[in-house]
Amino acid sequence: MTSKELEDRLIKFSIQVVNLIKSLPEDRITNHLSGQLLRSSTSPALNYGEAQGSESQKDFVHKLGVVLKELRETLNCLKILAGSNYIKADQPAINECNELVSIFVKSVETNKKKLEQVLKSPAYGKKPTS
Repeated sequence: MTSKELEDRLIKFSIQVVNLIKSLPEDRITNHLSGQLLRSSTSPALNYGEAQGSESQKDFVHKLGVVLKELRETLNCLKILAGSNYIKADQPAINECNELVSIFVKSVETNKKKLEQVLKSPAYGKKPTS
């Protein structure tokens, strides 16, 4: 999957959750969870966009980590809504969030390994000679 395809998938997921939030009944519980869910579910697409313009490998890994944290928060919020019978447990947004979490777990692991290799490289930190 290309970075553009992944970014598009994150955007579609955000829209999916926004539409889910709009369908929830308004009460004290959903008002609280909806606000949290709105922030955490839209954050991954925005932070992934930032990661694409990261200034270094370290910055890129950090931003991917933020994406992963927000996806996990979103998943937990969706599970709370499902567990309290506001949404169905087989809600497509839960399945998509699970898949995105898996993708980003692997991506963070892979990019951390790349960063470690760069940091261990003998050329790291040396000034170029002229």
